Amino acid sequence: MMNGTESLTGRATKWAMAVAVAGIVGTWATDGHSQAPPAAPGSYPDLAPLPRLKINEKMAELGRYFFFDVRLSGDAALSCASCHDPKKGWADGAPLSKGYPASEYFRNSPTLINAGHRKRFMWDGRLDGSDMGTLVRDMITEAHTMNMDARLMQERLKQVPEYVAMWDTAVKKNDDINGMRVFNVVGEFVKTIQSKNVPFDRYLAGDTAAISAEAEQGLQLFKGRAGCIQCHNGSTFSDGNVHRTGVPENPNVWNTPERAITMLRHYATSGMPNYMNARTDVGAYAITKDKRDVGKFLTPSLRELKYTAPYMHNGMYATLNDVIDFYDKGGGEGSELKPLNLSSSERSALVAFLQSLSGDPVTTEPPKLPGYKVRVFGTN
Repeated sequence: MMNGTESLTGRATKWAMAVAVAGIVGTWATDGHSQAPPAAPGSYPDLAPLPRLKINEKMAELGRYFFFDVRLSGDAALSCASCHDPKKGWADGAPLSKGYPASEYFRNSPTLINAGHRKRFMWDGRLDGSDMGTLVRDMITEAHTMNMDARLMQERLKQVPEYVAMWDTAVKKNDDINGMRVFNVVGEFVKTIQSKNVPFDRYLAGDTAAISAEAEQGLQLFKGRAGCIQCHNGSTFSDGNVHRTGVPENPNVWNTPERAITMLRHYATSGMPNYMNARTDVGAYAITKDKRDVGKFLTPSLRELKYTAPYMHNGMYATLNDVIDFYDKGGGEGSELKPLNLSSSERSALVAFLQSLSGDPVTTEPPKLPGYKVRVFGTN
C-alpha cells in the first residue's frame, strides 16, 4: 500500500531512450531483464481474480515429491518445505527465515501461494517471475539456503527407482534425471499452490454477499483515499516493482552474527560496492548499485494474509493492524508515503477488506518418500 513511484526500469527506460537518441544501439536492465515501467497515476490495473495456470499434472506430482525430499539439500536434512511449510501458509511463520546449518537468513520467508503469478521474485526483485526454474535453482543451490550441488542432487535422485520411473512418465522417457529439469519439475509443483474459494474473488464474480459491508467500505478506501491500489493492483495485488516505505530495521539481523554474515555475503556476491561497511538491509540497491534504490523492496501480494504473518521483508509487524498503523502514519524514515490520517473505523474497514483476500487453507499432504536402492551397473 504505497504511493506510485518511479521504478528501477522506469529510470532504465529513460536512460535507454537517451542512448537511442545518441545513435547507440543496445539494451539495459538492472538485473539481466527489464521490468515494465510504472503506471501513471490512475492508469494502474484494476483488481481482478487470479487466472488459472496451465499445469503439467504428472510433472507437478513428481515435483511434489521433490519439494518435500531432504535429499535435495547438501546435508540431506532440509527440504523446500522446511522454509515453505504448507501448515504455515507456505512460509515458515518466523519474522526472519532460518538458513542452512551454521548460517541464518536476514529476510522473511515469503509465502509460495500464487507464486506462479508473480512478476518478480525475491524481496529485492532480482529474479524474473516468469522463470520458476531459476527461482528453484537459486533456493536449492545457494549456500545459505539448501547448499546443494546440482550434480550431486541428480545422482542422489537417480538412486531412487521410483523417481526414475516417474521421470520417464512425467518428463522424458529413457532420459537421465538432470539438474535443470529437476528445478523445472519443482517449479511446476509450486505453480499448483494457488488461492481457492477467496471471498473477494466471489464478490468480483457478482456475489455481493461474499464480503461484509465493512469490507466493502475498506475496498473503497483501498481504491480511493488510502491509495493502496497504486502499488497493490491487478490479480496479485502487486505492481511487481520495488518501493521504499521505511520499514524499521529488524535488530535481530545485525545482532545475530550468522544473519549479519549471510547479509554481507549476499552483498559481496551481488557485487555491491563497499559492502563491508553496510549495517542495514539496503534492498534493491545491492542489485542495481543505484543509490536511489537503497531501502527499496518488492511490493508483496496481499492475498492470503490470514495465513502469512508476520509481515514485511523482515517480519517486523505481527498483525494486519500493525501494518495499517504503519501506513496510516506514512511509513517510516525515508518513506515515499504520505500520512493517511485514517479514523479507527476506517482502519478496521481496511483490515476487513484485506481479510477478504484469504480463501480456504491451501494445503497438501507430504508424500511418503521412496528410499534409495543400489543401482546395478548395466541393468538400471
